[in-house]
Amino acid sequence: MDLINALEKRRTIRKYTQQKIPLEVLEEIIRVTRLSPSASNRQPLEYLLITDDEKIEKVFETVKWAGYITPKGNPQEGEKPTAYAVILIREDLKTTFTTHDVGAAAQSMMLAALNEGIASCWLGSVDREKLRSNFNIPMKYVIDTVIAMGYPAEESEVFDMDDSVKYFKEGNKYHVPKRKTEDILHINKLK
Repeated sequence: MDLINALEKRRTIRKYTQQKIPLEVLEEIIRVTRLSPSASNRQPLEYLLITDDEKIEKVFETVKWAGYITPKGNPQEGEKPTAYAVILIREDLKTTFTTHDVGAAAQSMMLAALNEGIASCWLGSVDREKLRSNFNIPMKYVIDTVIAMGYPAEESEVFDMDDSVKYFKEGNKYHVPKRKTEDILHINKLK
């Protein structure tokens, strides 16, 4: 898949088949994610990969899904992620630009996953204290975000936004409004 096609195809998916992702594929995704840009090359990010079924459930109970269409957009039994990557920030290595590092890493991870036919969902609504407790994550780490992964059991498509940012679901497909290019692109001066 070429990069432009991957960027167009990468969509948030919240429901997954229960086919397990091979560990070597997940390890490769993390291997290439670590190559993402890092401010001052501080490399403050580490990744907690969760693949065990019982532990996956412990992550699931700490995250919230699809705010605009809850509970319709929430994965049910037989639709939940088959892996998670928790993006951690080492306190002693973070800078004022570390959130940029996280954004670059998360995008890299989701594109690397897509390259393997794996769908993903970037989750920011996380009960971080419960997640910390469930996995004994030391305080030297900031729990930034969680990436859910699995083979897709639904679809998502983009359409030009009119007046609302709210996505919706019909059947097995999300419909996601995005601002038009001509509404966000300024060449040489602001409109």
